[in-house]
Amino acid sequence: MANALYPKFKQEALKANAASSLNGAGATGVYAALIDTDVASYNAGHQFFNSIAAGQVGTEQEIGSKTFVDGLFDGADLSFPAVTGNNVEAIVLFVKTAGANTTWPLVGWFDTGVGGLPVLPNGGAISITWNALGIFQL
Repeated sequence: MANALYPKFKQEALKANAASSLNGAGATGVYAALIDTDVASYNAGHQFFNSIAAGQVGTEQEIGSKTFVDGLFDGADLSFPAVTGNNVEAIVLFVKTAGANTTWPLVGWFDTGVGGLPVLPNGGAISITWNALGIFQL
């Protein structure tokens, strides 16, 4: 699967649904999760994080230093500390909400053009470097 924004995210963004906003921080921030594609895969019908949660490797990390310029979303590169588990071939972006992961909207699936992937965790940190052109553009 090539990189893709989830159709349900695009739909909710067009409707200006507050949960689709990428402006939040902390409890309502944009997060990234490492994914083992042998366990979870991209599906255009997925809407919430619980749809791919079984494939998560390590703990999710919040994207800091977010920018929004001419439809381009970008943010700081990430470091996932002390990662163990299965091979990581993809990264998923999602928005946390105050509720359970059944309410965390999926934003995008990225498995190409992301520095640091694929990687086999060895208990150390995994660094993710976003494409120099940004994370994604609308």
